[in-house]
Amino acid sequence: MNGQADGSARGDRPVVLVRTLDPAATLPAYARDGDAGADLACIEERTLAPGERALVRTGIAVAIPDGWVGLVHPRSGLAAKHGITIVNAPGTVDAGYRGEILVNLLNTDPRESFTITPGDRIAQLVLQEVARAHFTAADSLPESSRGETGHGSTGGFGTSAT
Repeated sequence: MNGQADGSARGDRPVVLVRTLDPAATLPAYARDGDAGADLACIEERTLAPGERALVRTGIAVAIPDGWVGLVHPRSGLAAKHGITIVNAPGTVDAGYRGEILVNLLNTDPRESFTITPGDRIAQLVLQEVARAHFTAADSLPESSRGETGHGSTGGFGTSAT
């Protein structure tokens, strides 16, 4: 077995143990040096009609080390060329999850169906260190320059900033 069994970091990189659940599964892999996301490939053929979504199998389970999270992001090429994205992007793979990574793909193209085949790269897995907070109830919160303004308050969504 390569890597450290406890999933601790090797140098500056965490070790992620990967279990293949299907003979067609492939390990996540970085396409180029310096890439943030490792490609996730599917193990099944699936056609997504316009507007359709589906959980697509990768055939792998991972052991993300404690203190890290796996974030499943869309692939920009699929989104730009075919309108294929991920419904809950980014999807979260918690350190304690040991089940199969399923990718919730969505075809946003209004006219064309899209077919994926086994081995197609359908998403990217980005690892990120996480902090765990201690949440404490409070009767009031400290003042801030933003205050309670939210959704569209900085001029987005067709509103004008004043």
